Amino acid sequence: MTQTILDRFRLDGKTALVTGGGQGIGQAYAAALGEAGAKIAVVDINAAAAEETAQILIRKGIEAIAVIADVTKEEDVKKMVKAVVDTWGFLTIGVNNAGMGVWRDALTQDFAEWRKILSLNLDSVFLCARTEAAEMIKKGYGKIINTASMSAHIANTPQNQAAYNASKAGVLHLTRSLAAEWAPNNILVNSISPGYTRTALVGNLLETQEGKTMLPKWLAKVPLGRMAEVEDLQGAAVYLASPASDYMTGSDIIIDGGYCCW
Repeated sequence: MTQTILDRFRLDGKTALVTGGGQGIGQAYAAALGEAGAKIAVVDINAAAAEETAQILIRKGIEAIAVIADVTKEEDVKKMVKAVVDTWGFLTIGVNNAGMGVWRDALTQDFAEWRKILSLNLDSVFLCARTEAAEMIKKGYGKIINTASMSAHIANTPQNQAAYNASKAGVLHLTRSLAAEWAPNNILVNSISPGYTRTALVGNLLETQEGKTMLPKWLAKVPLGRMAEVEDLQGAAVYLASPASDYMTGSDIIIDGGYCCW
């Protein structure tokens, strides 16, 4: 080995895009990959959020651009990847993180809402991953990281969220399937499954009466006794994006404070 282990976590000379990068977990991933040396395309449907995050990274000395895209639309996804290639010439890392969650009883959930959740959480991951891979194959190397969830592994309670759970379980197996399919092309596909994570959106939810009722029930099942902070997820993203994980594909990293241990 000519590199030290810490050098193998560096992302210098790499380019990355992060969907849902304008806030929350996606913003944390973008910052982590940028701090490790990658050039970052912050992708979000919210133009102001994407631009604000890109500017935060630029002020840190990270080369970054904002890309506006609705990742449920194939044409937007193609334009997203093209923006990276037009700017830097190639794409090394695709982080497919955009998603949504709704608490809803299955018996009363409107089918249109079910489809909306599946479209953003699962269909978009397929569209993004295959468009990213098509570009990565040209260079013979690439890393794709999908955001799944501990809800891909369990039907967590007390909230009812069948659509969210099903969509994230789909992400998990899509990740494995694409990893097997693209291994001959040296495209490595893995996922991260966060547990309950404190973001601005979740923080707003926890201020509601329903959220205040849910929180102690969640924490009672978390061995570490707290929610994750977005910083708790950053190390896994850098590892999966870096040469340190070049023999890892089709895997999922659960970061849930031990919730799934019970």
